[in-house]
Amino acid sequence: MKKLLAIALVLVMVLSLVPAAFAAGGDYTIRIYSNSNSTERVTWLVEEAKKAGFNISLDTNEVISGDTAAVQAANEKKDGDLIFGLNETRWGQIVDGQYENLKLVPFTPDWADEVGEYKYDNQAYGIVIQNVLMLYRNDEYGTKGEALHFQHWADVVNCGFPWYRQNKIGGTTNANINSAMLYAFVDPASPAGGISVDGWKTLWKFCADGKSGGDDYKYGFDPLNKGDVAVSEFYSSALYGKIDAAADGSEHPLVGALEPENWDLVDIDDGTYYIAEYIGILDKAGRTDEQTQAVKDFVNWFGSAEVQAAWAEEFDSFPCNTEAADIVYEGDIPAIYELPNFALTPVQGADMTYAAYVAAHSAEWTNIMTNLGFYWADQSQAPAEPDWDSLDWATLTQKAA
Repeated sequence: MKKLLAIALVLVMVLSLVPAAFAAGGDYTIRIYSNSNSTERVTWLVEEAKKAGFNISLDTNEVISGDTAAVQAANEKKDGDLIFGLNETRWGQIVDGQYENLKLVPFTPDWADEVGEYKYDNQAYGIVIQNVLMLYRNDEYGTKGEALHFQHWADVVNCGFPWYRQNKIGGTTNANINSAMLYAFVDPASPAGGISVDGWKTLWKFCADGKSGGDDYKYGFDPLNKGDVAVSEFYSSALYGKIDAAADGSEHPLVGALEPENWDLVDIDDGTYYIAEYIGILDKAGRTDEQTQAVKDFVNWFGSAEVQAAWAEEFDSFPCNTEAADIVYEGDIPAIYELPNFALTPVQGADMTYAAYVAAHSAEWTNIMTNLGFYWADQSQAPAEPDWDSLDWATLTQKAA
């Protein structure tokens, strides 16, 4: 399906042409902040950027881990030239000026027209698309042949099969699962963080009756792969690679990546919650016009179809750049990226998309879940279900003292 050799040849041609074109910044080192910073990604990007004539500095996730840490470090250190990664929630906050020291340089990259709706015009543009998925086994360790169809993500609590749930509140993937679960319960007039009380009741049931696995499972792939649950949640970018190596972690593994044999996607009418990782240039004090041009040149290079195709091929991700997707998948887009995207659906009663709605309420949701004790790791230590009719939402939406 993927064109490894073609991508490699195109990238070589691109890299062979760029050093002279991008010499304006001289030896300037471009300081980058990102949560897409595994050791492998950082090593690859530093090396490929150097071939293209750029010097970059980017910490691995051993130093900065997660989108919150990346944004906070950039805001505190004030030495960043650009940020890439994060998601619509964080980018909405940056674009809206919620971080004192993170202002974006107005800029439209050469490839802006290739990323469709994934953009904040003249500010930040999409690099990678990810979404959260609900998967199920249809073999003897799952539904025994029964196909699963839900209207909403939250319908999993009434599916009749055991499901996985995360065991902590924090984390980007966990937050995206919650965003998917709460989508059906949006109520802009609700004092409970803009979510109906029925939504919080349902999320509680998701926790109370789901299987967390304690600390044995970092994400939802392992319990599904081992047959410990019939239904689970996982993120898209690592799925196919995980299935290819599934036999390494289970005696009865999931089989078939692009052509599933004993698993499938739950058919959900709403679709799923997508996030796009973006890139934007920071307004850094003291940077010369020539150095700023070098940063712009880097963005033009990194977001180009050829480089994004190589990035996608190397790290099993899906590019926002449609031309890059055509290079990698030759028009045969995987099913996990063909699902409807409700992140960008307008919220009725609010002048914003659901992704923007999540950004506006995410702090309140975290506070509610923390204050009420959602996502306990040890089932034997599960707190009592709240008395939903007597809760003080004005207090619960605030961070605990």
